[in-house]
Amino acid sequence: MENIRRVAATVLRAPFTRRTRREVCYCAAGAVTGLVGFVLVMVILVPALFISASVLGTVAGLLMVVAVLALARRLGALHRLLLRRGTGERITAPAPFEPGAGVLGRLDRRLRDRDAWRAVGHALLKLPVAILEGWAVAAVGFGLVDITYPLDWVLFRNHPAGTRLSPMIAAAPVPRGHLAIGTLPGTLLAVAIGVACVLAGVWLARGIVAVDKRLARALLGPSRVSELERTRAIAVEDAVVALRRVERDLHDGAQVRLAAVAMNIGMAQEKAGDAELRELLDAAQSGVGEALADLRRIARGIHPPVLDNGLADALDSLAASSPIPATVRADVARRPSPAIETIAYFCVAELLANAIKHSSANLIEIDIDTERPDVLRLRVSDDGRGGADPSRGTGLDGLRQRVSTVDGALHVSSPPGGPTRVTVELPARMTGRGT
Repeated sequence: MENIRRVAATVLRAPFTRRTRREVCYCAAGAVTGLVGFVLVMVILVPALFISASVLGTVAGLLMVVAVLALARRLGALHRLLLRRGTGERITAPAPFEPGAGVLGRLDRRLRDRDAWRAVGHALLKLPVAILEGWAVAAVGFGLVDITYPLDWVLFRNHPAGTRLSPMIAAAPVPRGHLAIGTLPGTLLAVAIGVACVLAGVWLARGIVAVDKRLARALLGPSRVSELERTRAIAVEDAVVALRRVERDLHDGAQVRLAAVAMNIGMAQEKAGDAELRELLDAAQSGVGEALADLRRIARGIHPPVLDNGLADALDSLAASSPIPATVRADVARRPSPAIETIAYFCVAELLANAIKHSSANLIEIDIDTERPDVLRLRVSDDGRGGADPSRGTGLDGLRQRVSTVDGALHVSSPPGGPTRVTVELPARMTGRGT
């Protein structure tokens, strides 16, 4: 009995809570924006799909699809704002749209905008939710009007006996949901209908808002793939920053101190008169020199300082140190992100080392370009004996794994007898970072 009383109290108190008022107001706004958004998306999307299916209308159809995707993103932002203002639900916005280079690059990026397509799906699936939200608001509105009928009767229907008046209509948002009220006792039935409508509308609003939140979280927030791309981009770029910091610490800290130790040992050598002591100092200075050389090699392996001047200069430095004549041709319109530059540098360094070790070539050519928008392409070619096979080692399989961490690709063409051509394609900037 106690449980029944508690449930009844909860049901009857629901219309008077602040949460209920906010949810009903949100349903009113959500119904309007949901219906308008569905109509706008369908009015543009359906003709766009039909037009783009024809040869002559492909360009116009694709432009209309792009307009739908841009509109869907804005509708998604509006729905997130309404949810935050109306219910307090905060949904993290997906990463902003990153336009590509040039018209074709922008078109390609927009058509592959995963978050925009999910927003289109939300606009379409929002229709039944918007209809139910509108029904909930209508039920509450009709119910509140019906509840006032006794007061309306006393104020406006208290006429002398025999006066003929048109009946009052108690309405509810259901088929044939109207009842003619012609007497004061009949208004009590209108009150009962009104209370039922208010309770039904309030609890429907609460349920449909919960559904609306789940739908928005699923389609208007960052997708799982986008989140993984974002966290991967952050991890890769943060790792590059950390490695650069280590390289600078080694260069400005440990190397400087070792160099100072070597100078002090040299000064001690000049003042040492004992032959055995001089021999020990010579050995110590030799050890310090070797340690200093190792540190420099380690620092260059962590992050080559020459990369600070750009990838082209860094590759020129690699080519200059090659025992086989090597040429570099660079045509990079926009500098890649530091993480991509680092990966590209070490890819070329590994390919150059493989060519020097295995190819018996007379010439090595290194080409880098950005002919395709937002794609950095590296090509290392040699006129050696060929036969390079990633499955047999030679570091090519490790390179393929390295470039795959940023969605890059590695292609090897090395027939027996040569020539060997290895092409690496990397995104110019990390996906998901918003850069």
